Amino acid sequence: MRIIMAEKAYIVAAVRTPGGKKNGSLSNWHPADMGAAVLDELVSTSGINPKDIDDVIFGCVDQVGAQSGNIARNSILASSLPESVPGTSVDRQCGSSQQALHFAAQAVMSGTQDVVIAGGVEVMSLVPIGASVKDGYDAGHGFPFNALGIESRYPGVFFSQFTGAELVAKKWNLSREDLDNFALSSHKKAAYATEQGFFNKEILAIQSKSDANTGLLIHQDEGIRYDASIEALSGLKTVIEDGLITAGNASQITDGASAIMVCNDAGLKKIKIDPRAEIVSLSVVGDDPVFMLTGPIPASISALKNLDLSIHDMDLYEINEAFAPVPLAWATELEADMSKLNVNGGAISLGHPLGSTGTKLMTTLLHELERRNGKYALQAICEGGGTANATIIK
Repeated sequence: MRIIMAEKAYIVAAVRTPGGKKNGSLSNWHPADMGAAVLDELVSTSGINPKDIDDVIFGCVDQVGAQSGNIARNSILASSLPESVPGTSVDRQCGSSQQALHFAAQAVMSGTQDVVIAGGVEVMSLVPIGASVKDGYDAGHGFPFNALGIESRYPGVFFSQFTGAELVAKKWNLSREDLDNFALSSHKKAAYATEQGFFNKEILAIQSKSDANTGLLIHQDEGIRYDASIEALSGLKTVIEDGLITAGNASQITDGASAIMVCNDAGLKKIKIDPRAEIVSLSVVGDDPVFMLTGPIPASISALKNLDLSIHDMDLYEINEAFAPVPLAWATELEADMSKLNVNGGAISLGHPLGSTGTKLMTTLLHELERRNGKYALQAICEGGGTANATIIK
């Protein structure tokens, strides 16, 4: 479907925290406090009167415990923003904050709102992946995937991202060596980008709250393995016997938050800085929920079709490294230039803080597009249940 935009959607500011390792420096942060930190930074950066923010939309996957009760609104209440700013939380699995960005863009394009913040937060050390499913099941509140309609439509299927990753690898004839080499390149690119200071402008340094180094200012991603080697990666055990997926060629459990301020032309009048990019194409698709991870392929094709552009018109692309087979299969199908793919590493090296990842990747993509003086960039994320978002910025 072609997108008709009544108003333009500009990105004026974008920020992310470092990616904290599981049980690492950021593990004792309350999610609402971490979300508040990126909100406050956007207000400071943009110079906006916070009363002029029309809405805050946050992605979060496991909305249970400290991340329940509308984490977007709680992040506002933990921040310097006034009570008059509303907030709502989105779950589109790993693409939750990318969907938040889409909702923010759609709001300002429609003219119903002028300034919206999209973002996300996930403190996975505190609220583990799958906690909302497991905790609810343990409490006797049922299981999400055993609806009669689902079981009759997909008889005998146990939906699993790990199974999906194995299926994708086999369908696209990817070997264990292919996956491990891609993982190694992710760490090498992330290490180089960190050493060169490419992330310095996008990362909001925040204090450690771990027992080991409380108060230390954390300004770099903690998951990068600077000494990564193909020997170490190839020596890791696979998740399933005779499989291909290991902890080394899959994304890391990570704590983090990110946020992006989006506005239209009316909103620009309330902000003291110039726009940095325009959101020019949005797409979201449903795809095979058993393979689960292939949605970025049709989502990207749809986003490009909206603009009558090809993959070769893109200067950069970020395809989330949930598992190494995902960006590799995507690159094969799109006939993409591998030198433009995840140029500063991805979730394998930098981490995947679930509900924060969409705006985290977009923050990195924006900064790198600026650094290279590029024109177009595309981002896509695979999501649980077989959906995917794709976004193109200019």
